Amino acid sequence: MEKDIKLIALDLDGTLVSHEGEVSEANEQAVKKAKEAGIHVVLSTGRSLSRCRDIAESLGSSSYIVTINGGEIYDHDFNLVERNRLDRKHVRRLWELKKEHGLYFWSSTVQGLFNEVEPFDNEVEDYDWLKFGFDIQDDDVREVILQELNANEHLEVTNSSPTNIEINPVGVNKAAALKKVTKLLDLSMDEIMAVGDSMNDLAMIREAGFGVAMGNAQDVVKEQADYVTGSNKEDGVAQVIHKVLEG
Repeated sequence: MEKDIKLIALDLDGTLVSHEGEVSEANEQAVKKAKEAGIHVVLSTGRSLSRCRDIAESLGSSSYIVTINGGEIYDHDFNLVERNRLDRKHVRRLWELKKEHGLYFWSSTVQGLFNEVEPFDNEVEDYDWLKFGFDIQDDDVREVILQELNANEHLEVTNSSPTNIEINPVGVNKAAALKKVTKLLDLSMDEIMAVGDSMNDLAMIREAGFGVAMGNAQDVVKEQADYVTGSNKEDGVAQVIHKVLEG
């Protein structure tokens, strides 16, 4: 490989973990070998810290962890480095859309994770919202929602699967978070390999020195990646880490 990779940024769902949410032995060993070679390995996920801390700990200490699509950044001791909140007035509109269309929702807030199964008790304005999401099986309804959300210049709209929609504040994405991490580590984006499978990975795959799409990635992600590795069923992360280590 021509580029000198000093940091590997890994998405979780559909990338490092299986569809059952497990990290394979091959992937775990590859991550550990990368760290032994002096390469930073940074988890870069749509999940909140509470939903990825066990995986982070199992892989050993990382310099930083990017969570909630860049909504929060933590250091190696899980201390909060940065937090980016959604404006409550936009969340109020998202909540109205949920009620108007009867949509399944989920969210990350400073106060906890809320969804259809675990709803929030107070008013929208009583929480600090980091991310709001919908899962919409109906293509036509999803398109209607996307049209409105994409027209709002204050929102960053992505997905982590073909049927869902993820909303962060504009400018908050995995690439922006990794730029901050590289600055803290005195690296450049050219020295990063970013690996992912969905639209919320697209920004970091585009802007990394070496952008990698999983074999199971959405087509638009594959089209804009520098390289397509195996799927998450085939230990695609381990495959591409070995490619880096072998030079």
